[in-house]
Amino acid sequence: MGSGKVSDQRDWQGKHVTVAGLGVSGIPAARALHGLGAVVTVVNDGDDERSRAQAAELEAEGITVRLGDGATLPAGTELIVTAPGWQPDKPLFAAAAEAGVEVWGDVELAWRLRGPDAAPWLAVTGTNGKTTTVRMLASILEAAGLKTAAVGNIGVSLLDAVLGEETYDVLAVELSSYQLHWAPSLRAHSAAVLNLAPDHLDWHGSMEAYAADKGRVYEGNRVACVYNVADRVTEDLVREADVEEGCRAIGFTLGTPGPSQLGVVEGILVDRAFVENRQKNAQELAEVADVQPPAPHNIANALAAAALARAFGVEPKAVRDGLRAFRPDPHRIELVEEIQGVVYVDDSKATNTHAAEASLAAYDPIVWIAGGLAKGAAFDELVAKSAKRLRGVVLIGRDRALIREALTRHAPEVPVVDLDRTDTGAMSAAVQEAAALAEPGDTVLLAPACASMDMFANYNKRGEAFADAVRALAATGDA
Repeated sequence: MGSGKVSDQRDWQGKHVTVAGLGVSGIPAARALHGLGAVVTVVNDGDDERSRAQAAELEAEGITVRLGDGATLPAGTELIVTAPGWQPDKPLFAAAAEAGVEVWGDVELAWRLRGPDAAPWLAVTGTNGKTTTVRMLASILEAAGLKTAAVGNIGVSLLDAVLGEETYDVLAVELSSYQLHWAPSLRAHSAAVLNLAPDHLDWHGSMEAYAADKGRVYEGNRVACVYNVADRVTEDLVREADVEEGCRAIGFTLGTPGPSQLGVVEGILVDRAFVENRQKNAQELAEVADVQPPAPHNIANALAAAALARAFGVEPKAVRDGLRAFRPDPHRIELVEEIQGVVYVDDSKATNTHAAEASLAAYDPIVWIAGGLAKGAAFDELVAKSAKRLRGVVLIGRDRALIREALTRHAPEVPVVDLDRTDTGAMSAAVQEAAALAEPGDTVLLAPACASMDMFANYNKRGEAFADAVRALAATGDA
């Protein structure tokens, strides 16, 4: 099983493989490998009720599971397949390195297991916007009449897409930095890095290591490396990548595009990359109004999706039709209600400062609901950039003081309501406070810039609590 080669399924008979981690990627990997004849042992740090139930299911199928010990390398291990979230500095991987055992992620495994006539991959990574861009891309590919699926962190699992009975023309693949770290032989048809901002630095160790893992998505690209003109680091990653002869660097910009770029001219998304005589010609693809919602960062997502689709040979009409058909997932700059001239928008998915900055840039003036778990983030830059747009701020969550301090430094004139409560009624109170601050023409925006787990199970539950509170407000006419 040399690097980058599609593995013959006979290679797996009797091979001793350790799968690191139960969960959304570990369990399918264990089952797939067992089905190929490998001798599979799953190791897992946790030993809770859920893990024991999952282990019992796998053991009934003939797969060995070792709970409560993810540090020790099982005897005879010839390969480790790890869940993407396992950090590179874990003792298991140090033991593997010492024993000369390779470590793959679930993406690497899927890449190696694809058949000789497998669908090419159009890959998307970045700090923010991955899921939306991949789903836009799948919508465009479908509009072109292609059999496709949105896979990776979303939709169909990559292993299911590769090993299932469905045959695809092309796959739209969302990849995290974790997955890319553990996928050394992945070679996409074309790929995009949407943006880069500090995130997951506790896992990667440094911004440089994080960027390097994101940049792996460009390695071996055949047709196009798509980068963000406004984010210089993404272009630098293209320059550093070892790509196939003839592969092109394609930029996307919210401004007027130069040659080999996609951009926006007078409300039209245009292509100056995949056209004849790109020095002089541009191809209209869609209108800004075809992108929902038409917030700046979402238009950037649409341009990146269009660039990958065009790299695959998709006609302009399919780009327009695919973007028109696309609707974003819940809790991503989602309009909830308009009450007495005030618009209420749920962007609970804005769980870091980079995502919140993009969200805040889309509206003016804003009453901002923010706070939660900061995950080590600093808020000065976010507040400084957004201060002029803020009518008021309502703070919730455990680390709200960090945002309040940044507001004191950079937006001292903006009124701030600091809600010192974490009970189930806290979001309702936040919405009521925001409504009291808002004036007709304002947007009340939930863009927390923080994770949700201090008060909610996940960002979905936080967004639902916001939407419920807004609808309750509309029902009482209490705005």
